Amino acid sequence: MISTASRVPSHTASEVNRRIKRDTEARIAYFAEHLDEIPVRLGELDREWDIERAIEANASTLAFAGVALGTTLDRRWLALPAVVTAFLFQHSIQGWCPPVPILRRMGFRTADEISRERYALKRFQSRWLRP
Repeated sequence: MISTASRVPSHTASEVNRRIKRDTEARIAYFAEHLDEIPVRLGELDREWDIERAIEANASTLAFAGVALGTTLDRRWLALPAVVTAFLFQHSIQGWCPPVPILRRMGFRTADEISRERYALKRFQSRWLRP
């Protein structure tokens, strides 16, 4: 089984992984020159949704909608939560499900990718704050 840290990137197109990495490195380089702006960026990183959270929100919304529609309109809608939970299980095992490529292209990062940026900025910040 693939490690948690690498399962989403391993199922993401190389050019998307490169773009995400390049964008992160560009932000780190920017904040290396603008140290006073790091606290604001750290706050943004604390609020950034990682791809796991986005997938969980997507899956729960679709599953709830399927149950609601299945109980009020047509029982066939109950297939939607069944499919969604199967994809959610597939994601938990493999790191891939249908929304992953879309979310990655939208710029959703893994928790590990967000943490790398956060720790790089904290290193700059700690050097800047030293007397």
